[in-house]
Amino acid sequence: MKTTIERQSENIVKVDIEVPAKDAVNYYNNAAKRLAQYVNIPGFRKGKAPRNIVEQNIGEERIKHEALEGALPKIFSEVIKENEFDVVAQPYVESYDYKIGEDLKIVAKIELRPEVTLGEYKGLTLEVDAYKTPEDAMQKSIDGLLQQHASTLVVTDRKTQNTDTIVFDFEGFSNGEKIEHGDAKNFTLDLANSSFIPGFAEQLADRPLGEEFEINVTFPEEYHEKKLAGQPAVFKCKINEIRTKVMPELTDEFVQKVGPFKTVDELKADIQKYLDQQKEDIDRTNSEKAIFEKVTSEAKVEIQQSMIDREADQLVEEYKQKLGMQGFSWEQAVEAQGYDNIMNSLKEDAAVRVKNSLVIDQIAKAENIVVSQAEFGAKLSEIGRMYQIDTPTMIKQLSQTPGVFNAISQQALNEKVTQFLAENNKVNLK
Repeated sequence: MKTTIERQSENIVKVDIEVPAKDAVNYYNNAAKRLAQYVNIPGFRKGKAPRNIVEQNIGEERIKHEALEGALPKIFSEVIKENEFDVVAQPYVESYDYKIGEDLKIVAKIELRPEVTLGEYKGLTLEVDAYKTPEDAMQKSIDGLLQQHASTLVVTDRKTQNTDTIVFDFEGFSNGEKIEHGDAKNFTLDLANSSFIPGFAEQLADRPLGEEFEINVTFPEEYHEKKLAGQPAVFKCKINEIRTKVMPELTDEFVQKVGPFKTVDELKADIQKYLDQQKEDIDRTNSEKAIFEKVTSEAKVEIQQSMIDREADQLVEEYKQKLGMQGFSWEQAVEAQGYDNIMNSLKEDAAVRVKNSLVIDQIAKAENIVVSQAEFGAKLSEIGRMYQIDTPTMIKQLSQTPGVFNAISQQALNEKVTQFLAENNKVNLK
């Protein structure tokens, strides 16, 4: 097999390949035999018809396509190995000339990994703002614990308060028309933690039990339903029930019921330990991020647009999944935000992700950082614990998704490189 290499722009290599006629004929004959297994030809058992009869029934071009599909993986593998190409995408055929009895000529394009020139990535000294634990963090933690163990009391002798949970009926109208899905009976709403449009929950405070009333609101300009975006609305409401939380007292007896504590002081010591660990974790994360951003900013690499576009396509799929989990569709997002705005943002993120990945791989190569089989297994176990799936079951499920094991291996490599950078650079917290 003869090859001629021509390097083109954006890390693309054009390869002219000549496969000897003898090999090309073998590929063709093997393809004809494979196809004959699936073709019913009168007078012949499947797979037993001679080549000329198979050609008459399905045509030479169909056989040539089958021959190329079978031969190209081997051909490309030899070209890549011989030239030590570091490819980032599947090679593709630009053209071919396949005449039986002559050399098979193929013109292919192969996309190579961009060359990364690292700047200084060891021995750096950076200053990072230290995380400061809020002064009220202890009290908020205690309040949260008390909230979790609060009891609920139904009240009938006062109006609603903005800390209550209410059960109420409502029916909405906008521009004289009833709002689709804008009504409910006996709906439960926590007035202090409402996800309704701004101004809705606030107007439900200081309202009497059982009395019908109206509230006026305006839908946000960016509201997902375009018909209602920026429009005024009226909601007819009626409070059916008022519930209030009764907070327990913070006593030794209380803390003994909620955890392995004997006194309030032991509880506070445990909370303080958590807050200290939280600060340590945040400082470490911020330090690692600062180091990595410094290292990537100093690295030089020319990334072809095709790599960014593929990464952006992946981000689109991830974005659609997130939208679905939030109850929205891709079409709604496009209508609300605009297709170009979404794609421009995703492509910016894609460019960052691609560069980060390339820099990580280059550092790993320079420092001979690899993910061992044991480390890969530990990563799989970690993911299994996260989703509460045993490792064999998880491996079986993940094996059905192409490329997922490479993604997990890359994640493990990212973590090892991040650890290497943290150990070989210094951060002063200020």
